[in-house]
Amino acid sequence: MTSFAFKDRVAVITGGASGIGLATAREFSRRGAAIAVLDMDRQALATLDTQIPGPLLSIACDITDPAAVHGAMDTIISHYGRIDLLFNNAGITQRGLFTDTDLSVFRQVMDVNFFGSLYCTKAALPALIRHKGTIIVNESIAGIAPLVGRTGYSASKHALHGLFTSLRCELRETGVHVMVVCPGFIRTNLQKRALGPDGAIATHPQTRIGSEDTADHVAEKIASGILKKKHLLVLTPMGRLGYYIHRLSPGLYEKMMTRQFRAELKGGK
Repeated sequence: MTSFAFKDRVAVITGGASGIGLATAREFSRRGAAIAVLDMDRQALATLDTQIPGPLLSIACDITDPAAVHGAMDTIISHYGRIDLLFNNAGITQRGLFTDTDLSVFRQVMDVNFFGSLYCTKAALPALIRHKGTIIVNESIAGIAPLVGRTGYSASKHALHGLFTSLRCELRETGVHVMVVCPGFIRTNLQKRALGPDGAIATHPQTRIGSEDTADHVAEKIASGILKKKHLLVLTPMGRLGYYIHRLSPGLYEKMMTRQFRAELKGGK
């Protein structure tokens, strides 16, 4: 892709009404792309026209509903005539020990994080192949390394890693590029909506390693990664450190993770 990759392209962003999704929508728009945002938050969608500088299409869509997703992609193609970039960003998280967490929580997290991304990619793929586009998935370091107290979240992200790295191989001859993004801890509202063991919003504080990055900085890195056709984009210093420690010494990483998250192992709810 050239330095003009975003000009006159159409970028679809799921979960684009807040956090990393919104920051990325602004960044892509500033670079010349037309934006389509899919999100469940109708109130937030209604404010996007004051925040996105260029062409914008906002669609209220439940990405866990494959029929709704297909309808949304059809609407985008009817409106813009094409899809060049799909950013699978929408997601939820959970906090709680495996032994305490209801099965329904695992299902809900997997439905949004994994199946939602699968449905969106499946629906947009014919258009992406026609225009030799780009697929991005917001995976997290939890997709390539363990994360104590978040077994459901980590499982969904590991599933995404397997899906999209395998899909990259299948699409190699089509001209479609797949980039996996692994942010570390980012300052967004995601953690405020984290599910607890019973499916209600978690009340105990988030445990994290290192400082938080900003969504705007993540968006800039994602745009740069697209231009460079990166396969894997690992963000934040602690994220990169964790990635390399886990690759070189998985046992050491697991001991460090267990020690860091000891409070959650003692039963934080």
